[in-house]
Amino acid sequence: MTRAFVFPGQGSQAVGMGKELAGAFDPARRVFEEIDEALKQNLSRLMFEGPEAELTLTENAQPALMAVSLAVVRTLEKDGGFDLSKHAAFVAGHSLGEYSALAAAGTFALADAARLLKTRGRAMQEAVPVGQGAMAALLGLDLDGARAVAEESAQGEVCATANDNAPGQVVISGHKAAVERAVAMAKTKGAKRALLLPVSAPFHCSLMAPAADVMAAALADVPMHAPKVPVVANITAAPVDEIGAIRRLLVEQVTGMVRWRESIEFLKEKGVTAAVELGAGKVLAGLCKRIAPEIAASSVGTPAEIEAFLKTL
Repeated sequence: MTRAFVFPGQGSQAVGMGKELAGAFDPARRVFEEIDEALKQNLSRLMFEGPEAELTLTENAQPALMAVSLAVVRTLEKDGGFDLSKHAAFVAGHSLGEYSALAAAGTFALADAARLLKTRGRAMQEAVPVGQGAMAALLGLDLDGARAVAEESAQGEVCATANDNAPGQVVISGHKAAVERAVAMAKTKGAKRALLLPVSAPFHCSLMAPAADVMAAALADVPMHAPKVPVVANITAAPVDEIGAIRRLLVEQVTGMVRWRESIEFLKEKGVTAAVELGAGKVLAGLCKRIAPEIAASSVGTPAEIEAFLKTL
């Protein structure tokens, strides 16, 4: 079996996330304590108890999702003898999940990854005043179809493809009025559904340029090590292991499209037979089943799932 491990992005957060892990496993609890200390914030309490509105703020959701993913990784390593360099052919993460993948692969220290994601979330939120940007999911259009709708809807504003998640599931991002035009137009261009997403900023488009500048400065100051397994980058849908390239692609990722469909197709081409989602929710396993049904996709995020997964090693 050739495995890849994938790490979820924003949208998979929920009140109660990580609570069961912290209660069941010491390594998981230590991850949450280390991140709380790094951020000088009781993020774990916010994750376990809410309130939901505060957890959903991108500057909290981003480090919280990484925290759960790394709590799973550390538990597998310390309690189950799991070794990413032995058990994984590749890792990949969706948007902020790329930082989780890099932390799991040893490129970032846990505390640095948490601080980077706090900075990233804050910078992305501050790049565009609330209410001026939007994102929408276009269902039933392929990437070219979605791109054509976005270009026609822009009308001098920004409207671009942000996430190519799976066949027939593309997310667009940009100025609110342009995205609303695209939602109306998509249905006339063959989309089954087009719906605005409940997000607070227009991620992965050129409006995020101020946040990309912030991340370029932040990443320049953080120690980085070559990953112990190749990381499939969102921006290229190809593996990267050189530190300078990793840093550059993480900056480009802020304004660029997440090429998730192509990333999973790349894994399939390289002979990956199992994709294991580590962390909160089951979004990526679901996408994987749509992109490449021949890859066995599963999610490992609860104590029971951890116990079951360790028996397969």
